[in-house]
Amino acid sequence: MDLSPDLKVKLDRFLADVERKAFQMAKFSSGNLDEALDLVQDAMLEFVRRYAKQPREKWKTLFYRILQSRITDWHRRSIIRKRFLFWIRPEEDLGEGLNDLLQNLADPKSPNPYQEAVDKEERKALEKAIRALPLRQQQAFLLRAWEGMDVEEAAFAMGCSEGSIKTHYFRAVHTLRRLWEESQP
Repeated sequence: MDLSPDLKVKLDRFLADVERKAFQMAKFSSGNLDEALDLVQDAMLEFVRRYAKQPREKWKTLFYRILQSRITDWHRRSIIRKRFLFWIRPEEDLGEGLNDLLQNLADPKSPNPYQEAVDKEERKALEKAIRALPLRQQQAFLLRAWEGMDVEEAAFAMGCSEGSIKTHYFRAVHTLRRLWEESQP
């Protein structure tokens, strides 16, 4: 692909900006670090191949639309894999292996070890609750709350109506609130 040096720099900066959140979304959806990395990498490659020359203000929604498609396709394939290949390899455990390696780095702004431990437990509880959401609710929540997309952008990214986004987001927020309250002592 023939891209100007300026466009390459802008693309690199954009992809670096969305990389971490996109990885977390894919990780929540797949429950597997390697699969999440593959999903994000495929989405990035497809984005650059198809949309690099689109106006920069459209990049975010276009990228997340591709990522959502990749995640949906992955879920469809995994359902078929589970049906026909269940005897070959059991599903991988969704345990401690999901921690993001970058989260294990020392945080110079950490208030104190106790607070850090509490924050880590709360983060684990939130991640568990997000993983428990149905896929469409999970993705609507992550796009709206995490990525800060408005209803129209999230609807475009997920390939559905704005009303559907509102419904999925509403249900996700209420489910997460209920799960959070149940997990508190």
